[in-house]
Amino acid sequence: MITKDFFRYIEEHLKNELPFVAYRKPNQEQLIAILQQNTDLHYIKDFTEKGFVFSPFDAIEKTIIIPNQGSKIIYGHQPYSAPIVSNESLNSIPVLNDSKIAHLSLIAKGVKEIKTTSLKKVVLSRSEHVKLNDNDPVALFRKLSKHYKSALIYCWYHPKVGLWLGATPETLLKVENSRFSIMALAGTQNYKGNLNVSWQPKEQEEQQYVTDFILENLKLSVSQIKTSEVETVRAGNLLHLRTIISAKLNPETSLKNVIEVLHPTPAVCGLPKLQAKQFILKNETYNREFYTGFLGELNCENLIAPRSSKRNIENRAYTIKRNSTQLYVNLRCMQLKKNNAIIYVGGGITESSEAESEWEETVSKSLVIKSIL
Repeated sequence: MITKDFFRYIEEHLKNELPFVAYRKPNQEQLIAILQQNTDLHYIKDFTEKGFVFSPFDAIEKTIIIPNQGSKIIYGHQPYSAPIVSNESLNSIPVLNDSKIAHLSLIAKGVKEIKTTSLKKVVLSRSEHVKLNDNDPVALFRKLSKHYKSALIYCWYHPKVGLWLGATPETLLKVENSRFSIMALAGTQNYKGNLNVSWQPKEQEEQQYVTDFILENLKLSVSQIKTSEVETVRAGNLLHLRTIISAKLNPETSLKNVIEVLHPTPAVCGLPKLQAKQFILKNETYNREFYTGFLGELNCENLIAPRSSKRNIENRAYTIKRNSTQLYVNLRCMQLKKNNAIIYVGGGITESSEAESEWEETVSKSLVIKSIL
């Protein structure tokens, strides 16, 4: 499909107030859109369904799916261009001082809770409202897909729920047949032109918490576990620490059980998970909704073509069908409401956290979205 037709379909669907999701997977140029043909609101039952899921932070049973069946699926193409380099002018978008004071107070409360209880880490977040001069979500989606190569880019809409966009760098899990992989991502600092940077003990500890949680909670569900070395990766104007964990799912393990065990991970919630989640729900002064939830393809068939070479030229016509699930954590995202963008940002708090530094980290994270507004 010609790319302009791809976006025309999306614009028409939005105009008619019909549910859809348009997205581009990391490091790919192909655009995909699933266009639902009615306004029904579909919820997941057991994660055996096929389609694109959108799940909130604290209620996996309310995971929404735009199903493949009965929907129109279209494809487009979006070449990648140079990433947007964040600059100081973006900080001219005002953040109310009351918001900073409130977030610093929340961080201090989190640190106190960690020092006086068994809580080890808690991820605390805030929302920020930005007035829009141009509130065209399709145009914003095009900007995101042009400039954030290594992220999942998406625009998700349902008239009964709302409109969300994002450029998330974090994979929750990938399952292809019985092969499984998950990303442990934590720690943040600004990108300054070089990946060879030093990390503070706080960031290293935070990343290790996420890795240890995944390994401990998956040990009964998987076999053949392999863990990569910790590496520094870039996501837009930010750097993070990342470990890739791969394994084979046990035959008796359901995808639903794995998701319930993992979500929300310590990267977006904390440790111990239940205690951290309770602290978040009690002390954050707003509803995260779908921020730090998860989204992505569920049980979709991907066609894998043989590698091109003279030796297998006769086999090029043959492809292998693989059942694939690719879910991502909903970070670096925003919700559009009329002429406002609600940006969601947060950070991991440990005993050694300094409130001012944690605030500045949320400001840096907000620039991923602010840079395309």
